[in-house]
Amino acid sequence: MQADNNRQNKQTIAKASPHSDPGLYVLVLENIDRAVIALGQSGRVTLFNPAAESFMERSARNSIGEDYQNLFCGQETFLYLIKQALEQGRSITDDEGIFLVRAKSPPLPVNVYVAPIFSKRGNQDGAVLIIRDLSRVKELEETLRRVDRLSMLGTLAAGLAHEIKNPLGGIKGAAQLLEMELSNEPSLSDYTQVMIREAERINGIIEELMDLASPRPVEFTDVNLARILGDIVLLQKEASRGKNIKFILDLDPSIPPIQGDENLLTRLFLNLVKNARESIQRDGEVRLKTKISSEYHLTSPGSRPSPMVLVKISDNGCGIPAEEVERVFTPYFTTKAKGTGLGLAISQKVVEDHRGFLKIVSTEHEGTEITISLPLRQ
Repeated sequence: MQADNNRQNKQTIAKASPHSDPGLYVLVLENIDRAVIALGQSGRVTLFNPAAESFMERSARNSIGEDYQNLFCGQETFLYLIKQALEQGRSITDDEGIFLVRAKSPPLPVNVYVAPIFSKRGNQDGAVLIIRDLSRVKELEETLRRVDRLSMLGTLAAGLAHEIKNPLGGIKGAAQLLEMELSNEPSLSDYTQVMIREAERINGIIEELMDLASPRPVEFTDVNLARILGDIVLLQKEASRGKNIKFILDLDPSIPPIQGDENLLTRLFLNLVKNARESIQRDGEVRLKTKISSEYHLTSPGSRPSPMVLVKISDNGCGIPAEEVERVFTPYFTTKAKGTGLGLAISQKVVEDHRGFLKIVSTEHEGTEITISLPLRQ
């Protein structure tokens, strides 16, 4: 089928550019990461490149010859832009919140550029659409927004922790002295024990706040991700004894050690795997997968791009309601009865300190998938 599509595309290009090498155009269109859809003046599709097949989730064979109004049925923005190009001969673009509706997948955020096609004689022969996938851009923008928000909250948390920690130490010390004085009064010493225990709990929360606001400097060494994840799963299996929770490790053995802080990364993945385990009431599975990303690279001045390693942690637990997904990174927001609401905020900070990205996708009652992207080399 691909060969037939290539011949159709090649014939179309050859007619439009008789003095150019059509093979070069075909190679460009086949390898470009943007959807290119050409229309004749009648509005029927004459060219549909592989990226268009991926974006639109339909083959070129079923699209060549299709009227654009059927191709983009119900998508008013696309219909308007194409109509303007065909009838008015205008080049027009739209960057503002366009979503390409698809049959099998969620709507895709895109940028659309539509331009008329003119022959050498100046007659309009049709129009061309160039569609760019913005989903990765949106993900990066959301990550940066979360980082900025955490940075501001971290500054506030540092001051707050400092102001609370000093008087809290005095309260705890006074309670301990009072407990000694009331050692012969068991009914009263119970109250002092509660005071000491609650003071220690508040101190623990403050320590987590200080980790979020002013964490220790990252100490980069070679870190074996497979070993860390294997050890964490071993511990979580023991913690889930009595529940029918299956832990699945799908680790790429070809991934070499990455550069990172082993203690911080262990804390990061332990927190995420623990969250996944706790989201499952009784029966379910937690899956950990690693692979090299083909989409992202870390580029630093004066050095070659570093591949990104993806670590995906997924579960089929209770999931998170759609309206709460963006709030889970906000300090003190928690869906757990006994949670502090700082775990994911601190996890985001660890990922940020490693120049990585964190993405969460969750569906209520179906499960959650968290993807961590970390540079192979810093």
